[in-house]
Amino acid sequence: MKNQWTNYYTGYVKVKAHGKGAERLINMLTRRGLHIWDLKRVGSETLIFHMDFRDIPKLRQVMRKSDCKVSFMQGRGFPFLVKRVMKNSGFLVGLIAFLLCIFVLSNMVWGIEVKDAKPATEHAIRKELDKMGVKIGKLQFFVDDVDTIQRKLSDRISALTWVGVELKGTTYHFRVVEKRQPKEVEKTSPQNLVASKKAVIADMYVKKGQSIVNVNDYVGKGQLLVSGLIGKEDKQEIVSAQGVIKGKTWYNAEVKIPMKTKFSVLNGNETNKHYLKMGDFSLPVWGFKDPKYDKQEKETTLKPFHFLQWELPISYKQVTLRSKEDIVRSYTREEAVKEGRKMAKAELKKHLDEEDEIIEEKILHESMENGKVKLSIHYQVIEDIAIGQPIIQGD
Repeated sequence: MKNQWTNYYTGYVKVKAHGKGAERLINMLTRRGLHIWDLKRVGSETLIFHMDFRDIPKLRQVMRKSDCKVSFMQGRGFPFLVKRVMKNSGFLVGLIAFLLCIFVLSNMVWGIEVKDAKPATEHAIRKELDKMGVKIGKLQFFVDDVDTIQRKLSDRISALTWVGVELKGTTYHFRVVEKRQPKEVEKTSPQNLVASKKAVIADMYVKKGQSIVNVNDYVGKGQLLVSGLIGKEDKQEIVSAQGVIKGKTWYNAEVKIPMKTKFSVLNGNETNKHYLKMGDFSLPVWGFKDPKYDKQEKETTLKPFHFLQWELPISYKQVTLRSKEDIVRSYTREEAVKEGRKMAKAELKKHLDEEDEIIEEKILHESMENGKVKLSIHYQVIEDIAIGQPIIQGD
């Protein structure tokens, strides 16, 4: 017997041969090379057997030469299944439409939940999500992935310290941590104010305590600025010294700037390719043309398909190819010096508070070394130099 799977796909029929020439019919079919199986005798002049659907025309040719009648009892296999399905095409179309509808609904956004956010912050988040296209009724395939949504929300909403984004089924869940301005804690423990670094006093505002130094005084690190002991020597009171002592401080910075720098930039050209991904196999469905960029950056986004609450083993895959080109940036010596000063100043500001002020900038040394401009820069800064130092009673 042939492979049953092959018989199923090509189709086969169950045949009944009745008459005195039934055995002669079987012999003639066999001599012609027709495949016959499950041959059974039913009664004295009746035989039942199976044969390939494709061999029916040959059966009819042989049947005319035999003294018997042939009838088809049953047809099985893929061709007959298609025929039965076509008879019930309305039901099939309805079933496909129903499954397609469930599939589409399972891959839409049906809920957006924001937790741990104040009403004003939640309103701002929902407004930004609406701008990004994350809204109820939108297909998930046309929405940014959760990492991109998280990054955009963090960049655009200043009130957020952190936002977590998670997609569960058809609902986006956002968990928010807002920025909280620390409340100023009133210092009740006795303390002095001392200098955090060497400086020349530029300005003073003493809220509590006894001032020890004056404007234009030079102070060293740890030197007493404002005492927590107030009153006469015979009747002193210990308080928590408070105030703002602005001092002129000094910083040195060294920076090297190459005269020529080679780097790659995106030139704005990009191509999107769309695939259906099943396991390790990706079937292209749109964007077949190869852009043939000389240099390119590749970004891949995967979004799995869902059916109700189940994740299907098939995903939508988008590959974005962005064209890149190499650029050589050249500086003159004057431009390199200017860029170096800008870089050094920006780096210094990272270590200063917003209230601190750079009042003077001076290049101490400038040299050329291995195609790089080397700068040594001196800065003068006005900043608050006062820090608390506890007073231990009995000292």
